[in-house]
Amino acid sequence: MTGLRTGEVAERAGVNIQTLRYYERRGLLREPSRSTGGHRLYPPDTVALLNVIKAAQRLGFTLDEVAELLDAGRRRHPTTDLRQRAIQKIAEIDARIADLVAIRGTLSDVVDARCDSLTNCTCSDCPIPFLTIGTAAPDAGGDA
Repeated sequence: MTGLRTGEVAERAGVNIQTLRYYERRGLLREPSRSTGGHRLYPPDTVALLNVIKAAQRLGFTLDEVAELLDAGRRRHPTTDLRQRAIQKIAEIDARIADLVAIRGTLSDVVDARCDSLTNCTCSDCPIPFLTIGTAAPDAGGDA
């Protein structure tokens, strides 16, 4: 039997061995054949598949989403909604960017105001929005 052993696949794909085993358990990688000595023997295209998985993750797809896309490809039934999924990912990324921009703005305000403490800031007009959270009176209805 021929194939790549676990360490070879991991090294070539730039992942660790636990990642390979995890992807197997998740169904992203098919269970490899075994050598007569019991070692896992992965087909050579496993490295390329791992590169595809990692690229999809970098694009923002979750492992569940990657698994769905791979499964559709394996069944030779391409998903017609790949474009729609990409559009949804763009919207998610845009929302995260907006959140990060808002966070950066607040942190810049903190630096500019020279805030010195999260709980006892001495700034006259502290820009930290959550300073009053811990000091708010409990809700009379018990929702606090």
